[in-house]
Amino acid sequence: MVLIIFLLGLAFGSFVGVLTWRLPRGKQFLLGRSICPHCKHQIAWFDNIPLVSFLALKGRCRHCRARISRRYPAVELALGVLFVLLYLRLLSCPSPEAVCLIRTTYALPGILFLFFILLLNLAIFVIDIEKRIIPDELVFAGLASLSILLVLGPQHAFYLRFFSAFLAAFLLLTLNIATKGKGMGLGDVKYALLGGLFFGWPLTLVWLLTAFLTGALAAIILILTGKAGMKDKIAFGPFMAIALVIVMFFGERILGLIWL
Repeated sequence: MVLIIFLLGLAFGSFVGVLTWRLPRGKQFLLGRSICPHCKHQIAWFDNIPLVSFLALKGRCRHCRARISRRYPAVELALGVLFVLLYLRLLSCPSPEAVCLIRTTYALPGILFLFFILLLNLAIFVIDIEKRIIPDELVFAGLASLSILLVLGPQHAFYLRFFSAFLAAFLLLTLNIATKGKGMGLGDVKYALLGGLFFGWPLTLVWLLTAFLTGALAAIILILTGKAGMKDKIAFGPFMAIALVIVMFFGERILGLIWL
């Protein structure tokens, strides 16, 4: 079963690789065959098998021998690993962690949503790193699917999660206004709505705190290694995405350490 979940992760990771390249460029990502960006030759199905084809072709196009970007196998492998980690975590439920709470409350629809949110989260991570934008389409897809899921659950959870979402968005919007958009983008504000709705109270604050801490640590490392300066702008969305995965799996444990 672990192998099946991993293969599914690779397959959906292949879709994420296409999505993250086409969506920021305004291209159709649901339809159309993949082509080599160098020679424009249509890629055959046997050259488009996730991870396997990249290794078999030694990272080069079969026709023009141009290098294939390593982003594609990296994204495929990342989602495959994340899917397996989520599956293994779900096997250990019941637990107070976010993934187990959603599984217990919403059953199969909740489990499917958890895999979906990992897919969206990885797509946001990749696009924000490469283009420094968080597409509204991805955030709204997450908000819509999560809102539908919450309707199926307890009413008190529905209202509390919406409160957490607007609180998180308000905090980041305040930073956006205070820094005139230089310290926080509006894409991050919209993403905070999704994260806040997903985690509810008080894990939303744990999520934001984890994002700020990982972002600060990365900034310090980049500055000390000379890869960034004090005035360089660093995208915050990738750290929100990293923190979302961390808090999904370990949020309650982190919360326990904070209270101590």
